[in-house]
Amino acid sequence: MSLIYVGSDHRGFHLKNKLVESLRELNYEVKDLGVKVYDKDDDYNEISVELAEKVVRENTKGILFCGSGVGVNIAANKVLGARAAICTMEKQARLAREDSDINILCLASDLVSEEDNLEITKTFLETIFSSEERFIRRINKIKEYERTKSL
Repeated sequence: MSLIYVGSDHRGFHLKNKLVESLRELNYEVKDLGVKVYDKDDDYNEISVELAEKVVRENTKGILFCGSGVGVNIAANKVLGARAAICTMEKQARLAREDSDINILCLASDLVSEEDNLEITKTFLETIFSSEERFIRRINKIKEYERTKSL
């Protein structure tokens, strides 16, 4: 059983809860990092960073939910080793996994239907990195930048 971390802010809260149910029905082990209750004044930052740190440390995958997908994406990508991407269609999720080996999927609960987000999620989880030399080279360039550069 594959371990998946999930997290959201208030705008992604309901979609997260629905997709967690679906993922468990598909036999994924899901660890929900929160938010646990709806609070219109919460922020996505801490949950995004916590999820990204766990994904990188444990070499697993994560899914973040917010209204546009943008905020959680920005926050998650601040963690070294996180490769988060907003995906709004299945093909984008497939290419993001195949070409860029993303480890965190960011979903837009306000812009994409629940059904489409579920299909995007399944594609993200089922697609394997292609391991072509050109994609490995590109990812390694990102890793090298992360290792040697600082602001």
